Amino acid sequence: MCVKLDIPNNIQVLEICQKGLHFYARILKGRSINQEIPECLTSLGLLRRAPDGGVVAIPPGLAAGGIVRPLEAAIGRQQHALDAVHASIHRAEQVYRDSYREDGVQAARVISGADVISTTLASAVDSCQEELLTAQPGGGRPQELLAKALASDLPALRRGVRQRTIYQHTIRTHNPTLFYVEQISAAGAEVRTLDEVFDRIIVCDQRIAFVPDPGERRSQTALAIEHPGLIRYLVGMFEHAWERATPLRYSPGAHRPPLLADETRRSVLQLMVNGYTDEAIAGRLGMSVRTVATHVRKASEAFGSRSRAQLAFLIAKTGVLDEGPVRADDNPSALAAD
Repeated sequence: MCVKLDIPNNIQVLEICQKGLHFYARILKGRSINQEIPECLTSLGLLRRAPDGGVVAIPPGLAAGGIVRPLEAAIGRQQHALDAVHASIHRAEQVYRDSYREDGVQAARVISGADVISTTLASAVDSCQEELLTAQPGGGRPQELLAKALASDLPALRRGVRQRTIYQHTIRTHNPTLFYVEQISAAGAEVRTLDEVFDRIIVCDQRIAFVPDPGERRSQTALAIEHPGLIRYLVGMFEHAWERATPLRYSPGAHRPPLLADETRRSVLQLMVNGYTDEAIAGRLGMSVRTVATHVRKASEAFGSRSRAQLAFLIAKTGVLDEGPVRADDNPSALAAD
């Protein structure tokens, strides 16, 4: 049986005015009053008419009882109504989520807490049997995270799991990440880099995928996705990025792989022309703000521009970014990475 909850919305707000306070003080001092009683005093119950027609001042504590109790009762009814609505919505939410299950598999589960996320990911990789896909934006990763990943990835590779990983170009100068790449490459993993990676993702056997919660910026919440349709969508995004990425081959004793600086500088300048700040560009390309500023400065020197706006105008006017990555023989030549 459905019950309609009537929520009162006509609660009157009572406030005492300065005139009322002055009037109340005169009554308390026994002074005669020849003026009309302010309405706020009678509404709050601070003054009452005596049988003889006089005015009696009521102590505020006693007057409050007649005003506060009805308000508290009204607030209690509203709180009860709010609790009932929350409970009803929660029950409906459960039904809603259940309706989006496929063969008993929930579309997504929320995982909260850095330690819980790390443990859950490690468990998923440990159970992976055929293929592990990972995309890691943000440039070089902290050494402690790489060590944890290595402890899970190497056993998976030895079991015959095919691992493919996409990083950003900037990890080509990050020694801890290169060491990790060296270890997993030797075990059979494939690694490629892009200027910009769509987002962090881990997919195990196209059975379960992990992505960060878009609304959480502190990396404390992740989504475990098990809906086959969503997983196919995410794998399609990965494959599209994989086709565009450049292979990263790094073996023991080898020199650092080329940074692909021409393509990186082109990406920096393209984002700058589009109006992004240095901080936003650094976040998207996984590099430091100082590195972004260096790319912009070298481009400014090449074009002889005196401001960021003028540089963006000159780059757009020449069309140098429309012809592919900036090379050493492009005009102006100083745009190429040193």
